[in-house]
Amino acid sequence: MDEIIIENLKVYAYHGVYQEENEKGQNFYINAVLYMDTRRAGNEDKPEFTTSYGDVCQFIYNYVGKNVFKLIEAVAEKTAEAVLCEFPLIDAITLEIRKPEAPIGLEFQSVSVRVTRRWHMACIAVGSNIGDRQKYIEGGIEALAQDNKCKVVKSSELIRTKAYGEIEQDEFLNGALVVKTLYTPEELLNKILEIEAAAGRERREHWGPRTLDMDIIFYDDMIINTDALNIPHIDMQNRDFVLEPLARLVPYVVHPVLGKTVIQLLEEVQKSGEKHVIDSEYIH
Repeated sequence: MDEIIIENLKVYAYHGVYQEENEKGQNFYINAVLYMDTRRAGNEDKPEFTTSYGDVCQFIYNYVGKNVFKLIEAVAEKTAEAVLCEFPLIDAITLEIRKPEAPIGLEFQSVSVRVTRRWHMACIAVGSNIGDRQKYIEGGIEALAQDNKCKVVKSSELIRTKAYGEIEQDEFLNGALVVKTLYTPEELLNKILEIEAAAGRERREHWGPRTLDMDIIFYDDMIINTDALNIPHIDMQNRDFVLEPLARLVPYVVHPVLGKTVIQLLEEVQKSGEKHVIDSEYIH
């Protein structure tokens, strides 16, 4: 990934744990590495294909100068997030906040916090079989889109499917979406649970009816196995109602454990697995 580098941007600000720091302020110095693709801008020599380092400097200067945080960890975290949300061509940022005038009481040159933050790609399956199913699903997608830490890149239309598991219940609508997110996998899970709860999701029985179901299928190419979270989704390879809409969006994404693409997994389950898709014609 190409880099645009900003060094020692000076900002007078009021961050600190002590009241005196908040009242009198002090100098902070900011270093940033912006990771993005500059090839087209370099080849065509056109500013619209890159991000102006002057605009980024001014944005950081204003953000760090106008906001007040107790910890420089928070300054780094919030500023990095704000830059990524403001400038869509930046894929990642390494940001260092230096505090050379920190009230330490010893001789030192500077203290600093450096963080690297970037957009991650997540694939999410969605479904509903209670009430206005399409409305619930569209509401869940919109709730993600309204969160500044998430960008819905694309979403499938919906298919009709039979319920999975042994519980007799109404048919589902199922779909999938691809999201760019600044959340960690655990944070994204918590966000999804929050959206499900807002839609009236009740977890009374495993595989039971639900107003809204949102499952993280992939998160970059990470493999996570904890009590709370399994990525890739532990049973996705057996679910045609997950694989079919997902294959319309990311057919060649490779399952990091099974080593097969989404379209290969779909073909396998269609050939020899359980069939749950009732109508694969996408509805509006």
